[in-house]
Amino acid sequence: MIRILLSSVVFVAGAVALMAAAPARPTAGLPAVGTPAPDFSLATNEGRQASLKEYRGKWVVLYFYPKDFTSGCTLEAHNFQRDLAKYEQAGAVILGVSLDSADSHKGFCAREGLAFTLLSDPDAKAAAEFGSVMEHKGARMAARNTFIIDPEGKIAKVFTAVDPAGHSDEVLAALAGMKRH
Repeated sequence: MIRILLSSVVFVAGAVALMAAAPARPTAGLPAVGTPAPDFSLATNEGRQASLKEYRGKWVVLYFYPKDFTSGCTLEAHNFQRDLAKYEQAGAVILGVSLDSADSHKGFCAREGLAFTLLSDPDAKAAAEFGSVMEHKGARMAARNTFIIDPEGKIAKVFTAVDPAGHSDEVLAALAGMKRH
């Protein structure tokens, strides 16, 4: 009996150690492909409010990223900007979301030459709805996830823990594949 009890304690301790070693995960579940995308209303880098429902009838690339002015986020934004004409040809808009302020987004767009909309989610409400909140070194920020939303407002594709270097190419390829069907 003691041996069984000790085996159980060792098993539970091992499971706890594995969970503690796991990387930070989003705080809520990701919306499933085919389900309606959660709506939101957030401040933009242009000083207005924008909601997802404004974009019905268009494909939306909704990408969450951790922080303005950081290397990975800047690279990802530059690549979306580089490909902006291709997204426009595909009938898609790009919306970037982080927990930074609208003023931070305004400065980020000005400094980096970004011509697409960035949305400020300081309370992480939209990020939570999309399962895209994480903790990093004690700070709460958006997880690097992207959602393609179809013209009817449904989740068409989900990308998690993306690599910012090649992500725009990956999204364009996915969009092209969806539009062929």
